[in-house]
Amino acid sequence: MLTIYHNAQCSKSNGVCQLLQQEKIPATIVEYLETPPTAAELKHLLQLLGMKASELIRKNEVLFIEQFEGKALSEEDYLQAMIQYPILIERPIVVNNGKAIIARPPEKVLSFI
Repeated sequence: MLTIYHNAQCSKSNGVCQLLQQEKIPATIVEYLETPPTAAELKHLLQLLGMKASELIRKNEVLFIEQFEGKALSEEDYLQAMIQYPILIERPIVVNNGKAIIARPPEKVLSFI
């Protein structure tokens, strides 16, 4: 089963959901702002993505700029920032068969599945 870590306020995330709906591909939607991932879940997603926490964080997000920009952050600091402020997690994350991608642009999901 396909899983999407989704932010309903994100056009790219909404685009992925619309594409899957058009193709009649079922997916589990995780509204990660309402149900933030735990540290273990986020570490697992990073492993599936083959990314570091510093690569998954949205550095252009106003919250990141105001609170973290210019600071010397460790990977654990980035991880904790995303746990505390899930809005900082890049999206949408799509998980399928033990692999994950950031589906940007949304059409990327079609070649992934």
